[in-house]
Amino acid sequence: MIRVLVVDDHAVVRSGFRMILNTQDDLSVVGEAGDGDEALVLARDLLPDVVLMDLHMPETDGVTATGRITAELPGVRVLALSTFDLDEYVVEALRAGASGFLPKDVSPEELMEGVRVVHRGDSVVAPRLLTRLIGTFVRPVRPRPSTMPPELAGLTGREREVLVLIAHGRSNPEIAEALGVAASTVKNHVTGLFAKLGVRDRAQAVVVAYEAGFVTPGAAG
Repeated sequence: MIRVLVVDDHAVVRSGFRMILNTQDDLSVVGEAGDGDEALVLARDLLPDVVLMDLHMPETDGVTATGRITAELPGVRVLALSTFDLDEYVVEALRAGASGFLPKDVSPEELMEGVRVVHRGDSVVAPRLLTRLIGTFVRPVRPRPSTMPPELAGLTGREREVLVLIAHGRSNPEIAEALGVAASTVKNHVTGLFAKLGVRDRAQAVVVAYEAGFVTPGAAG
């Protein structure tokens, strides 16, 4: 059973998500919160597997709450929700530790599958949507230096190739095809580069690549 905490400042939205998720045998809404502070309190008490986190809330917003929850409760996965596809808050939430993003008008089937994907430890952000979001909102913190940041310099040549392809929205099977290797080999490379970058998933890896200037927004894949 995947235990879900629903966080949104509108009771009708929380009720809707609860009804959708509770129709499934493997999903159960264990709590609801109306703001970020309440979300942190309930996350501590309930230890849900996944938090559905609205980003736009009064008082403590979803980005701040996401950062606090993922820092204090690393076993809890956060799936960010927003009304807007291109929303600067989404990238902030990914930086804060969210495992993915879905628009609020997502279909019930996509919402349920998104919760399952995040629970498995994967990112639920559609790869090309992720690339579009980051290409729009993320800019390098500084010009690309002549020497790479330590976390990038430690990557092997093949791991760098894989990171670039991830940043351009390629899935593992697509990367395997592009590099002419087995999908299991790509999975091993992805695991290795995540460990070296100190990130949890593809979403955070792409943010690191863009912010370090390792990948240029808008560059062709």
